[in-house]
Amino acid sequence: MDYKVVFATLEKVCQDNISVFCGPSRLPHGTAVERLVTCVKQIQEHGRALEPIVTSFTAVYHHYDFDAQTPGNGYRTLVKVLEACLLHIIHKARYIASSYSNPFFRVDHNTSEMEAYCSALCQLRALLHLAQQLINDNDCGQLYSLQDEDLSRSFVQEYSSMHKACFYGRCLGFQYSPSIRPFLQTVVISMVSYGETYGKQQSGFGTAALSLLTSGKYVIDPELRGAEFERITQNLDMQFWKSFWNLTESGLLSGFNRIASKQVQVNFTMTVPPVTLRLPLASDPRLSVTVSPPIAHWGPGPVHMRLISYELREGQDSEELLVLSRTKPPPISTHLPWVQKQPRSPWLLIHFHGGGFVAQTSKSHENYLRSWSKELNVPVLSVDYSLSPEAPFPRALEECFYAYCWALNNCHLLGSTAERVCLAGDSAGGNLCITVSMKAISTGIRIPDGIMAAYPATLLTTDASPSRLLTLIDPLLPLGVLTKCINAYAGIDYQTVQPAMGSSTLSTLSRDTAMLLSDLTQGASNWIQSFLDPRRTSGRSLSRSSSQRQTETHKMSNQASVPNSGAQLCYPQGFEPLRSECLAMVDPTSCPVIKNPFVSPLLAPNSMLKGLPPVHIVASALDALLDDSVMFAKKLRDMGQPVSLTVAKDLPHGFLSLPQLSKETDVAAEVCIARIREVFETTENFLQPALIGS
Repeated sequence: MDYKVVFATLEKVCQDNISVFCGPSRLPHGTAVERLVTCVKQIQEHGRALEPIVTSFTAVYHHYDFDAQTPGNGYRTLVKVLEACLLHIIHKARYIASSYSNPFFRVDHNTSEMEAYCSALCQLRALLHLAQQLINDNDCGQLYSLQDEDLSRSFVQEYSSMHKACFYGRCLGFQYSPSIRPFLQTVVISMVSYGETYGKQQSGFGTAALSLLTSGKYVIDPELRGAEFERITQNLDMQFWKSFWNLTESGLLSGFNRIASKQVQVNFTMTVPPVTLRLPLASDPRLSVTVSPPIAHWGPGPVHMRLISYELREGQDSEELLVLSRTKPPPISTHLPWVQKQPRSPWLLIHFHGGGFVAQTSKSHENYLRSWSKELNVPVLSVDYSLSPEAPFPRALEECFYAYCWALNNCHLLGSTAERVCLAGDSAGGNLCITVSMKAISTGIRIPDGIMAAYPATLLTTDASPSRLLTLIDPLLPLGVLTKCINAYAGIDYQTVQPAMGSSTLSTLSRDTAMLLSDLTQGASNWIQSFLDPRRTSGRSLSRSSSQRQTETHKMSNQASVPNSGAQLCYPQGFEPLRSECLAMVDPTSCPVIKNPFVSPLLAPNSMLKGLPPVHIVASALDALLDDSVMFAKKLRDMGQPVSLTVAKDLPHGFLSLPQLSKETDVAAEVCIARIREVFETTENFLQPALIGS
């Protein structure tokens, strides 16, 4: 899109609105019209200031792409997000100018909408100024300030004080495709409702039930929703996030997923005991190497896995395998007369799930794993590694590597001959795919034949990059949450605890069900009270106009100031972003562990990455971790390593867990399947990297 046309259109519609409401026939709408005119003038000012910035970005941002066929990096994304905001404003302004005389025109509602987008535009203007400083301070083509700790620390401090609630209220999800916005609204409302009831000595499932009863006010009052979401994402502890994300493990939600997903013949969890393994050396199969079981933090322990297979294959119903099952009897469809046992597949897919290293299991990802097993006709082994903060690095890596080695030795039990082995994972799981392969190289054993990493985390630091500026507006991956996950995995300020044997989500759910009726009774009372208590539902203090907010900017900025630690982040004279009334508690990731190559593979020396199998990265243009994918792909390419990068448009982080939500998620999921199939079928020719949705 021609950005000059966008800015020219913005200028025109703003002028049209000012003419309508400031013309000779002034309309009798009182203070609402005054607010609207003030807001439109501020939008006009922001637009005039932003046009030269966008022009400067469009002139250089192609230098930061992976290649000419794969346009995608944080600078492009910031401009794309700004464009989405401007188009929403233009659409709303046109509606106001054409409908103001309609007797059913809601001036207060439309004024509040424009004020919300004016606030969002102000904050996006600030982000583009910060991105300008990154361009000035970094080498051409470099997306991260890896050597400038002061600058990165200053970005964290800036995030801590900037106002964010406007992005989670009326403007929620404006940057994503329309089909995804209702889902994001549901997630945010669920999160703030869950956060309100969290910690009130109720069961996890009961808290979720109570949250349903308290969510009504957040639907009615978007300003209240935005302010509460900002509070939650900034200051609630790690246990809240683990608890909320693990709701996807509940029997109710997973039951719905199973109904909607592909039916498979084999799907059961198993526990592999901690015994020493011996594997042949890749360089000389006559020699072998010893692989010890996971030992970090609490000594040797078992590894939990899930086997999924669309068809029953030889070995999958063997006594040797079924004795490892965690359910008695194992749920295998051998008793059905129409089920015929198939020969072992030459392929094996080993999967590591996402969840920020702190939450979820293979159960949360079962939907797309079933689809992969059917579409690829391959058995899938998904590893339920131990989670942080109870099991920080390197426990998860040790367990995933041990599971990989065990699978190579016991592929005949999994229904595979393992002639071709592919590792696949998303987010944290993508990180583990890469680091497990690095560990295989350093150990000297067979490496996998390829990797499919969806939106992987390759740099577990708070180093500034243009895409990570999106953590200010991302409802799924705010910086406060990202840093909590990173610090938990690094083992900062947490005491390791060995998981209790035999505990599971299902057993927790059973205990929670016993408390459900009392929770619902209490929840109904609280729900009614929430509507009767004006202090909690009016949101008056939260619904101040954009003009009022910007009048208070300098005062709030002084209150929200943070100690200077080096680099200065400067805005143009006369401009200051909106500030939050509640500072975010964000601890910069400074622990030396995060710079370990097996934690942040982007920081690994070339010698540790040399010999990696073909790496296929599928990233999202609207993901805060986009620059992780671009920079890691560039690093591998520059080393001569086989790598491909595909960038999906208009999708958030975690799109693999959003199947059938929209056409865009289906297309991106199909690309992931195609990349895995390529690993199985050939290593010679890569599919051309592309921008999905272009």
